[in-house]
Amino acid sequence: MDYQDYYKTMGVPRDASPDAIKRAYRKLARKYHPDVSKEAGAEDKFKAMQEAYEVLKDPEKRARYDQLGANWRAGQEFRPPPEWGQEFEFSARSGGEQEGFSDFFSSLFGGGSPFGRAGGASRGFAAAGQDHVATVAISLEEAFKGSTRNIELKSPQAAADGRMAMQPRTLRVTIPAGVTAGQRIRLAGQGSSGIGGGPAGDLYLEIGFEPHPLFAAEGRDIALTLPIAPWEAALGATVTAPTLGGPVELRIPSGARAGQKMRLKGRGLPGKPAGDQIVSLKIVVPPADSPRARELYEQMQRELEFDPRAELVRN
Repeated sequence: MDYQDYYKTMGVPRDASPDAIKRAYRKLARKYHPDVSKEAGAEDKFKAMQEAYEVLKDPEKRARYDQLGANWRAGQEFRPPPEWGQEFEFSARSGGEQEGFSDFFSSLFGGGSPFGRAGGASRGFAAAGQDHVATVAISLEEAFKGSTRNIELKSPQAAADGRMAMQPRTLRVTIPAGVTAGQRIRLAGQGSSGIGGGPAGDLYLEIGFEPHPLFAAEGRDIALTLPIAPWEAALGATVTAPTLGGPVELRIPSGARAGQKMRLKGRGLPGKPAGDQIVSLKIVVPPADSPRARELYEQMQRELEFDPRAELVRN
């Protein structure tokens, strides 16, 4: 038996109020009641309308019907609505024969279960709630040290009238040290509620990093661009470099080049193994903004006989 869309049967939208559903029922009852209607197939339409009304008039039944989605076919794949975010499948069989969708709802809301009978006794239907994924942006300092923060989320919940509505909720979440971008933190039982006593789904928090003024994450490695002076690059020097764990001393070799990379072992995000900090050198030229500065640059020009484009001529 094909799936019956109860909202379509009643001629109402999915967000229809209980009063609107009741009005639609009275109108259709007058139109299709077998004692008064002369339309072809009136009796079947009347039965379908009654079945739809029995579900939609009851807030709890309606909420459970809405949660199951609209793509069920008996014995085939069930796909929940897109907002629920995950697909799973199950089949409805009894005594080796497929049951109809309407029979399935009859058992769900009272009656025999098409998912199995023993000695004629019915067994209730239960399904686990849906898992959900939410993205949370944290700072690199939080990823390095770990933190605890409150996360406000919106999740679908059944309102008093049976309709599904997005309701805010706040969760206190522990962010472990060493998390990386794209990693997921599982919060068991914080997804959608189960059906028929089934367990709730899980909530997965997918980690993202907020932009940082100094650092960028590359997996567990942390990248930093470090400015140095021309004489530090030429002569070598020991300079202070920032890291997520605090400043450290870094030895710049003589003859260092712009863009040269240096590695600070274990100074990235913690883990097994911990990441490194990759330092890219950037040579910053002082401005010739005073007579003395210009004099020094002119002296270098005369005495060094330096041609920065010599390699271009050789090639």
